[in-house]
Amino acid sequence: MNRNINELSNAIRFLSIDAVQKANSGHPGMPMGMADVATVLFKYHLRFNPKNPDWINRDRFILSAGHGSMLLYSLLYLTGYESISLNDLKNFRQLNSICAGHPEYTKKSGIETTTGPLGQGLGNSVGMAIGEEIFRKRFGSDIINHKTFVIASDGDLMEGISHEVMSLAGHLKLKNLIVFFDNNKISIDGSTSLSVSDNYKKRFESYGWNFQETNGHNYSQIDKTIKKAKKSNKPTVISCKTIIGYGSPNKSGKASSHGAPLGPEEINLVRKKLKWKSEPFEIPDNILNSWREIGENSGKEEVKWNEKLEKKGEKIKTELNNMINFSELANLGELIKKKKKEFFDQKPSLATRQCSSIAIENISEILNNLIGGSADLSGSNNTKTPHSKIIKPKNFKGNYLHYGVREHGMASAMNGLALYGGIIPYGGTFLIFSDYCRPAIRLSALMGLRVIYIFSHDSIGLGEDGPTHQPIEHLSSLRSIPNLKVYRPADINETLECWELSLNSSENPSAIALSRQKLPYINKEFSEENKCKLGAYEINRTSHDYNMILIASGSELEIALEAQKKLLNENIQSKVISMPCQELFNEQNNDYKEKILETKSCKRISIEAGSVKGWDNYIKNNGSSVGIDNFGKSAPYKEIYNHFDVNSDKVVEIARELIKK
Repeated sequence: MNRNINELSNAIRFLSIDAVQKANSGHPGMPMGMADVATVLFKYHLRFNPKNPDWINRDRFILSAGHGSMLLYSLLYLTGYESISLNDLKNFRQLNSICAGHPEYTKKSGIETTTGPLGQGLGNSVGMAIGEEIFRKRFGSDIINHKTFVIASDGDLMEGISHEVMSLAGHLKLKNLIVFFDNNKISIDGSTSLSVSDNYKKRFESYGWNFQETNGHNYSQIDKTIKKAKKSNKPTVISCKTIIGYGSPNKSGKASSHGAPLGPEEINLVRKKLKWKSEPFEIPDNILNSWREIGENSGKEEVKWNEKLEKKGEKIKTELNNMINFSELANLGELIKKKKKEFFDQKPSLATRQCSSIAIENISEILNNLIGGSADLSGSNNTKTPHSKIIKPKNFKGNYLHYGVREHGMASAMNGLALYGGIIPYGGTFLIFSDYCRPAIRLSALMGLRVIYIFSHDSIGLGEDGPTHQPIEHLSSLRSIPNLKVYRPADINETLECWELSLNSSENPSAIALSRQKLPYINKEFSEENKCKLGAYEINRTSHDYNMILIASGSELEIALEAQKKLLNENIQSKVISMPCQELFNEQNNDYKEKILETKSCKRISIEAGSVKGWDNYIKNNGSSVGIDNFGKSAPYKEIYNHFDVNSDKVVEIARELIKK
């Protein structure tokens, strides 16, 4: 048995070595060191189906140590995934190759998530493990009963996010989460002793995890530790004592094997030492067939699972299918129209964080996929509603998570929930603390995940908490992230519309920025149409003969309308534009953009209580921006607005000057 497993492991090693060498770039050491662990896992424990990579009850395999990507690509090729061919391996790190330098999430590929920024895979895995618990509670343990396996490096566990998510996982007792710690004691700079002296056993046990140790090159030991971990009632860390660059006579156990090709001479020595006679990228038929058999045998598990599902009856099958396919979203449009009409009749003055809470409360009645949460600011973000049922350790019947003060962990776990399938996660914090979420937000956008970030207290309107809590550069910074939609609604009508757009955005994440302070109802005319989908639209004009356009988002739309009235008193005619989403406006055709901006005939002023960066795209050379490019102040919010000249008087003053030009 050991001989066969050894051959299987070496297939991983040499595909990894050869691909890195051909690319003249990459990390051979980790795949060489963890090949034995991965082989035992895939051969004896992992449940997957290469013919249906998105099977809902598959075990998830996450390579958090994304620099070792060739380990994953080799496994996917060897076990028979159609997504990766031998030619793809030969094009490792080349343009448009699925075998990118670090794993990049691709649907139906077997690549479960994008990793590389260390710690993110760990965070994703916690979200996936939560997803498993939610689905298992809803559909039964005979239908949902899989594991989430992770390979994490020394570097993953140094990152701050690892503390956040592992603490959360321990608290929630995510027993189906198993992390293999590649404890090779080597980082790029050299020995990990240069920077780390943690007592890992005490660390992980303090989180509420099981801690096991194994020789990462002893097949029977690896197998025993996995079997034990699978029976645990807690998440488990298995510290795998491995040798980085295993099999390399001169570079094993050294940093020199971490992040650079071994070189032709050293590779020849590895071949001799491990008795591997095949040419580069050549896998002997008997070894490849053994690997393909592993994939085929594991795939049969889905057949057995389908038989169980059939016995559950049509009701469960339909509910599971509806959840996986987000079928209930079909009812969203009518709900939004109905609520918009109700509030048009009422015309309430509400903080948009309150408006968001109303949206969540109503949407959660019809959408079982929605899983919310907050980083210890539920009452301030208004993310928890009367329909929120709290998810607790050993009780995952609910739809709301208390993430604790773990913004980064929350954002990364939400990515994991979205990747799990059948779940739309939303999570809240203050806009200022998007700084702590940003690495995960960026990956949401890179992967094209339907994740909704709720960022309340979105401006100097925060008031007395002062500049440490008042976002200035954050809106412009978030808007600079490709494939992220940033919404800043002005009232209940726009907030409902922005929620509708976010929920229907299956290929990108959304960030909804919300006010602390109350804002007036804006729209004078009712429309069933979702006007926010255009990114910007006209609110009001004083005449058909105007030459001034005031453009604002969110809370500053009130200032624009006040300024419009004052300008009218001075016989200056104007048009007010609400721009809740710049990204959507940028997607409109040129005719619509010109209809809104009228660049040839009108002066323009943008108004937003934050950085003016980005607004020049709409002001061009024929206007000005009202905003803030300094840190805020601690004072009642109205005083701060006046202090920074973000008010209607300033808008009028600038308008007068522009008219004179």
